[in-house]
Amino acid sequence: MSDTRYTHFAIEVRTPGYWRVTFQHPPINTITATTVEELADLVDKIESDPDLKVVVFDSANPDFYLAHYDTEGDPAKTVSMGPGPTGMHPWLDLTARLSRAPVVSIAAIRGRARGAGSEFVLACDLRFASRENTVLGQPEVGMGLIPGGGPMARLSRLMGRGRALEVVLLGDDFDGPRAEQYGYVNRLFSDAQLDGEVDAIARRLASFERYAIAGIKRYVDDATLPADSDLPPGLADFFQTAGRPETIARLTKLVSLGLSTDGDLERRLGQRVTESAPDQA
Repeated sequence: MSDTRYTHFAIEVRTPGYWRVTFQHPPINTITATTVEELADLVDKIESDPDLKVVVFDSANPDFYLAHYDTEGDPAKTVSMGPGPTGMHPWLDLTARLSRAPVVSIAAIRGRARGAGSEFVLACDLRFASRENTVLGQPEVGMGLIPGGGPMARLSRLMGRGRALEVVLLGDDFDGPRAEQYGYVNRLFSDAQLDGEVDAIARRLASFERYAIAGIKRYVDDATLPADSDLPPGLADFFQTAGRPETIARLTKLVSLGLSTDGDLERRLGQRVTESAPDQA
């Protein structure tokens, strides 16, 4: 499959039942309104393809899987996006629909996935990661923001209340071993083995019957996924906190230090997000 409408990722059809989606939005794979629009269209295709059984999401950038959200200087574009089929904002819509699709979604994580990048991998069914080269986190609290894509609801179901609070309240980075220990990811592989191991898992899944996969997923989804109604309040609070002068000041400072560019701030964001604090703090 080749679709020139997609500019932030590429799709490779390895078999009729197995797609590989590779994020490629230089310089650091930020998620923008364009990414959301393209992913929403992709989820439409995932839901409607009768032969598809498994989709693997990986990154062409070994240092950044999906860095985080970036308004690209136009926050109104994100706020004003029309709702998706569920009636929710398209970011919540596409992640909720991906989780409930009758297809297995796998995040093959190499590099950094923070904020909305973390929210995306949490919406995938399975998460496999590089032991040596994985960084996950929800740094929003350090920016004065309440995370908007549902990580509180998803993380608490994966790792329990205390560990979920540790992730979202401390805003720090989690490397691969700690992420595996906490249940943030299913399993780690060495960086050299990650692609091959995930490919083998995907091909095994693609060899099974689609109706069996869909039926099993439906029961697990009903028992474990947050209700759609749990998600919009967090996004409303995200937009509200984004407009606070304290948050704007923190974000402005981080931008001056290199936010959304490939440099030391982005590579060590979990450590350096505290530098957004006012000088008198």
